Amino acid sequence: MMPISDSKQSERRAASLPIALTMGDACGIGPEIIARLWRTALADGCFVVGDVAAMRRAVALTGGLLAVARIDCAADALDMPPACVPVLQVDAIPSDLLDARVGQVDARAGKAAALSIEAAVRLVLGGEAGAIVTAPIHKEAFAAAGVPYPGHTEMLQALAARGGVAPPVRMMLANDQLRTVLVTIHMSLRDAIEAVTFDAVLETIQITHRCAQRAGQHQPRIAVAGLNPHAGEAGLFGDEELRIIGPAVEAARREGIDARGPFAPDTVFMRARHAPAPAGSPAGTTGHVGEFDFVVAMTHDHGLIPVKYLGVENGVNVTLGLPFVRTSPDHGTAFDIAGTAVADPSSLLAALRMARTLMSTA
Repeated sequence: MMPISDSKQSERRAASLPIALTMGDACGIGPEIIARLWRTALADGCFVVGDVAAMRRAVALTGGLLAVARIDCAADALDMPPACVPVLQVDAIPSDLLDARVGQVDARAGKAAALSIEAAVRLVLGGEAGAIVTAPIHKEAFAAAGVPYPGHTEMLQALAARGGVAPPVRMMLANDQLRTVLVTIHMSLRDAIEAVTFDAVLETIQITHRCAQRAGQHQPRIAVAGLNPHAGEAGLFGDEELRIIGPAVEAARREGIDARGPFAPDTVFMRARHAPAPAGSPAGTTGHVGEFDFVVAMTHDHGLIPVKYLGVENGVNVTLGLPFVRTSPDHGTAFDIAGTAVADPSSLLAALRMARTLMSTA
């Protein structure tokens, strides 16, 4: 029998550890959808990183009948009785957090969300948690609290830095029908276009390929979308495809990666979509099987609009390239419905299922 490498042993240990759920912005729907999660069997072996009082408020808001217990360490989550939400209290969270009004931007909520993420990363890097599932944060609240990151992806990348070097990471949004990985994320469109470089495109393809292999997919089929209309139409509508994107695809192919393109952004997602058979189809009818397993998109909205259009309730945000598993719902804090107890936890449930799958296949 071949010996198991230290890294593989670590991955197997991680699969048996509890999963940390960060509370998210306490003024948004994060605590509410987490409370709803604990009314399902999927919450077994999970715990919340955040604030006990905020979670008790969310439990009361969503119907009560759940206990909220403060735990001392992540391992305590594995011994919780049914209908009990274990919370690892982050002591530095502002004591007046509940004074922040639900549905409004508040620096206290931004600070609490950031502190919860920091604590969760310490736990997973310290071998106490097997994965992180993050509830939504609000970028304005982050900024109001002086958090120096525009979003989860950038913050997690910085916190995962070892020896001062942050790992290259990419955002992937996925559901059962489509998986999109982004070259650029949270920046203005003008800046994003400048950030589409040969190195950035090639690295995105490489990260996608490696992460798919770690999840058990030996030779993933990766489609690369262009930046310009019709993928530039041979340079008529822009030359980034000729100068940057196409050469990056060819470089990836020379490495043995099954990357293709660049393709027109307005059609490549349809080609990659794994569409189910229409409702009411005769037995045995199959849907459309996509030509590709992933689409690499150049900019945030190019890549995310198609996935979200298929239904935010099923979408999952995955950060590729981190030394641990991190997933998240693909929606935001939904301030407009926060505090009304109508928030749908489906995307959070999908994120937790994805985390468990990635932990088991790593």
